[in-house]
Amino acid sequence: MTETLTLRIGTRGSPLALYQARLIARRLEEVSEGRVRGEIVTFSTKGDQLTTERLINSGGKGLFTREIDRAVDAGEVEIGVHSLKDVPSLLPEGQTLIAFPKRADPRDGLLSLSGIKTLRDLPEGAVIGTASLRREAQTLALRPDLKMVSFRGSVQTRIKKLEAGEADATFLAMAGLERLELDHLATPIAVDDMLPAAGQGIIGVAACPDRLAPAAREALASLNDAPTQQAAIAERAFLAELDGSCRTAMAAHMRLRSRHWQMRAEVLSPDGSNKWRAEATALIGVGPEELAALGRRLADSIREDAGGNLPVFEDV
Repeated sequence: MTETLTLRIGTRGSPLALYQARLIARRLEEVSEGRVRGEIVTFSTKGDQLTTERLINSGGKGLFTREIDRAVDAGEVEIGVHSLKDVPSLLPEGQTLIAFPKRADPRDGLLSLSGIKTLRDLPEGAVIGTASLRREAQTLALRPDLKMVSFRGSVQTRIKKLEAGEADATFLAMAGLERLELDHLATPIAVDDMLPAAGQGIIGVAACPDRLAPAAREALASLNDAPTQQAAIAERAFLAELDGSCRTAMAAHMRLRSRHWQMRAEVLSPDGSNKWRAEATALIGVGPEELAALGRRLADSIREDAGGNLPVFEDV
């Protein structure tokens, strides 16, 4: 009888993070026909512990992954499961993103208890709650009359804040809502109005490949969705080229058209008054080097259009 291999899976303890980790565990067991199983190990990250202030005031990118990264490095877990949009453009030495399951809906969703479906329908001067610099700048680009307030927490926490009158509406990622079977609560926002964050809707599985048993590497490879991985490569290359600053409002999204890839990216000033956007295409079937080059090319174009210096949010 073949011995069962157990992979310890590092994850945050939030409902969405646990869903994603359990999904990976279930898929590992399925593709390996029971030869590989996952054991969930939860961590409280610094990002989880900050419930009121903006992330940029406390270190920005990596706040939701560092504790799990350290656990992978120390051998406390074999793999880390992350929402890719939270993963810094540079991983710890020796680690790589080894698998990308199929991407979920990348769009942002608008949640309003009054039944309003679009930003354009909000009354003048309405209050929007968000802790995302990107969403804030994109909202102000569409509706400069709206007032922005800092808003963080789980879906249930945000609903309570709306019920308390702290804001008229807030944003949530449709992918997370779908995974929690709560997508009926929000209305998807068109990508043309609110370009998603790089990696939004993608789960990334991080590991030190050299330490994994062959059966584990084989099972993880079976989880990988090639189009999702290709989009992740291009979008993350865009971030890396611009230094992935958590103080700059930026977005990038690549999607398949009939016979090619289409990638769009943008950077905005904090108040949304300026927006620099670039777009490019690539043939289906190009390799990872060409996809990364595509992302870097859009970053270079935006940097040049912005005069070489990208606008940043100050501490607030």
